[in-house]
Amino acid sequence: MESQSNNKAPTVDGTGAMSRTVSKRELVLRVMAVLLTLAAAIVLGVDKQTKIVPIQITPTLPPVNVAAQAKWHYLSAFVYSMVSNIIACSYAAISMLIVLGITRNGKIIGLPKIIIILLDLVMVGLLFSANGAALAIGLMGYNGNSHVRWNKVCNVFDKFCHRAAVSIVLSSVGSLAFMALVALSVFTIHKRFASRN
Repeated sequence: MESQSNNKAPTVDGTGAMSRTVSKRELVLRVMAVLLTLAAAIVLGVDKQTKIVPIQITPTLPPVNVAAQAKWHYLSAFVYSMVSNIIACSYAAISMLIVLGITRNGKIIGLPKIIIILLDLVMVGLLFSANGAALAIGLMGYNGNSHVRWNKVCNVFDKFCHRAAVSIVLSSVGSLAFMALVALSVFTIHKRFASRN
């Protein structure tokens, strides 16, 4: 009975069951962050659509059919989203290798851990700001803005808008994975300092 309770008792010094579980959770979250931000960047990177749009020059003439294209790099908010997802994906892959390389007995302590936590937090802010910018311009495309006479374009470029929306959702879930990494690290540090008192 006593040996069973010793095996199940979590330790907070980094050598017991809790720290191994935290390392597995951290690894899973980092893999999720890599995959989600990579998928968001790929979906947005291949997003383009060409449509034939009738343009009425004057009311007396028939409309002229013009080929119009929508590409992700035409909008600066989507460029920002693409760059942010590439940065976050690269960082997640590098930090995953660092965590795997540094972690020998289930713990990372000291300056490397603090730097990783701070950079995770930077990725949260970077992705949230990029998602906000992309979402704002996406809503402008879906709804338009009558005050400045911007027409909605998603009724014409429907596939382009749907792919952009998928990219925003993937990137948002990726930013939540980074936020979970920060919360997990803070929880681990809190447990470590709480055990000292």
